[in-house]
Parts: sequence; structure tokens; C-alpha cells
Amino acid sequence: MKVFAFTLLLLLITVNSFSQDKKVSDTIPARPSYIKTPVLPYYSFKKGIGITSPDSIYQLNIRFRMQNRATYNLNDNDVSSIDFQIRRLRLRFDGYVGSPKFQYTIQLGFAPGDLGGTVTANENLKIIRDAVIWYQPNARWNFGFGQTKLPGNRQRFNSSGALQLTDRSINNAEFTLDRDFGVQIHQLNMHKDHFSYNFKASLTQGEGRMFAKNDDLGLCYTGKVELYPLGAFTSGGEYFEGDLKRENSPKLMISGAYSFNNKAKLSNGQLGSQLYEKKDFHGIFGDLIFKYRGFAFMTAYMARNTANPITTDTASNNIRYVYAGQGLDFQTSYITKNFFEFILRYSYQKVSSKIHNYAPNISQYSVGVTKYFWEHQFKVQLELTYENKYYVNNLVRDNFYARFQVEIGI
Repeated sequence: MKVFAFTLLLLLITVNSFSQDKKVSDTIPARPSYIKTPVLPYYSFKKGIGITSPDSIYQLNIRFRMQNRATYNLNDNDVSSIDFQIRRLRLRFDGYVGSPKFQYTIQLGFAPGDLGGTVTANENLKIIRDAVIWYQPNARWNFGFGQTKLPGNRQRFNSSGALQLTDRSINNAEFTLDRDFGVQIHQLNMHKDHFSYNFKASLTQGEGRMFAKNDDLGLCYTGKVELYPLGAFTSGGEYFEGDLKRENSPKLMISGAYSFNNKAKLSNGQLGSQLYEKKDFHGIFGDLIFKYRGFAFMTAYMARNTANPITTDTASNNIRYVYAGQGLDFQTSYITKNFFEFILRYSYQKVSSKIHNYAPNISQYSVGVTKYFWEHQFKVQLELTYENKYYVNNLVRDNFYARFQVEIGI
């Protein structure tokens, strides 16, 4: 018994001495050479969930966002309503295949507003918002092929998840270019602290997203120039509203764009109802953005012109028209250091005299408060909007809505 106890004590002392002289990993038996250790992908968690293959041949980034809102409407006829809805529900995939020079963007929308409102029989279900391949040979050039936003007005080009108020302006709703299928070329010349500029151009089908009934050679031609007299915004600040980065030095962007849509089939070009006959029309866009130490100011001009906007169904004498006219937006805001933002917006929309019998001129005033918990990815918004509609017979109608919205995403 004494011999057993002595032997056990000696063994414990030996093991303890060995464990102090060796690393823990040295005590683990070596894996036999015929057992291969799997090489796992790399994960990142910056914007969304990123996955890169072990050999870096492909990369996938997954993101989502949703906007849940409640709206109280009070119209001129004293009819009130309360509306609850999922305004947007998006799923987005970005990455590259083969090389970071070959990138892709896929975005799907599932809310009723994402699908174009009412789903009509024999029409495409417009789930696909973006499906575009980009070739970026260097930092200055970018070539795209597929369906995505056109280089038109700035507010449309900004993500709907990067807005200060609960939605874009009334002018954007009527005059924007939106998404289209075709080719794009971007030349980028961005510098942090001195004059920068970008040139963007596109040649697209002209009928909007997922339009599958093209029967002519009509196309949409778009060109845009962006100027940054004081250098680039911090973190691409021209692509989101509000000065969340609190620019240390003044930043300014001035841009202009022109678009010609040949033989367009829809009343708003890439959006709207189908016309009874094809039309040619022109779009003009101008934007200015200024940001400095939490203060932001934006103004935008949009216009659509055509020789004769009216189309008529000869069988029924029904009228459909190109939404021709012009609009002007002014929007300003200030964000505090604890990320409360106060926003004001004024929009004026004047329709062409040729369609004023069918559509009113509009003035709209909005005030909003937004609390950012995680920049634009997680925010709570409250907006009050009052508008006047001026009809051709001097009739004026007043409308009001109060809206609460929560947005969350990664």
C-alpha cells in the first residue's frame, strides 16, 4: 500500500512538472497526416453579414431592412383614416465572383409598395429591384450591366433607407427616373480635401424594372455630372441624408443630369400607368447638398417635358397622360450630438398647363424629428405634413398626415 501511494505521488509530481514545461498545445497528440483539416470561410460583421471563401474566389454580403409605419390622414373632406403598413421590406446581396473587379448587387422587395402597389393579372410580380453586374478595373472606372437605379436625381439615387423623413418628396414621386435595365458607365475622380468630380452615363430600355413587353427600338439616354468643390464627403455622405458624420469642414455637392426617353410606354417613363401611345420626353435634374458640423441643406429641381403629353384610347375616349411639369424641393436639418435630428422640407410642384385639367399643382410642408440609434440602420421617425392642392377651377384642397415609422436593418 505504501509502495502504491509513493508511486502515485511520484506520478503526480512528474505530470505537474511536465505541464509547466510544455504548452497545452504540445500535449495534444498530432493529427494523423491522412486526416485533412477543413478550410473554413471568413466572416465579417460590418454592414450586414459578409462571407468570403477560403481561396477568396467569391464574396457574399447579406443585408436586410424593413420600415414599419403608422399614418393618420385627414383630408379636405374631413374624412379621416388610420393606415398601418410594412412600407418596405428588402433583402440585399452584394459581393464579387472571381475577383473584386467583378462585383454584383441583387436586391429583392416584398412589401406591397415594393411590388408596385396593386398586383394586376398578366403583369410581372416586381420582386426584383436590383440585379446588376459591375466591372471595376480600378478606382476610377465602373461599368454596369443589368437592372438598377439610373444616374438621375440625388434623392432617388440615395437608398430609401437613408432618408431623414419617412419618404421622398412629391417631386421625386412624379419626376424621378427610378430603375431600368441596360448599361452604365461611371468615371469617378474623388479626393478627400480638394476639388472632385464624377461623370455618369447610361443607355437603358426606358420602360422601368422587369418590363417584358418591349416591341420597338426606343431607348433611354441619361448623363450626369457631379461636382465636389470642397472635396469628398466623409464616408460617402452624399449618399445619405443628414450630417450624421458631423463634417469637420464644409462639404458641397452640385450635380446636373439630363435624360431623353424615346418611345416611352409609361406615363412617368420608368414608372406610372401604361400610355395609349408611345411618347418621347425629356428629363432635367439639378441637385445641391451642403453639410457642416451637423447642419445639412439640400435643394433639388426636377422637370419632365414632352410636345404633347395627352394620349387617348380611340375606343373608349379615355385619357392617359405623361406627367409633365416641374418641381422644386428645399430640405434642411440639424442633428444634435446625441443623434436627435430636426428636419424641415418644402416642396412645390407645378404641372404642365396641358395636363392641369387632370392634375393639380401642389405645395407641401413637412416637419420631422428622427432619433438615430445606429445611424440609418436603426432609427425612429415622426413626421407631420400639410399640403395644398390647386386645381384648374381655382379649387384648393388641404390635406394633412401624421406619420410614425421605425426602420431597422443591417
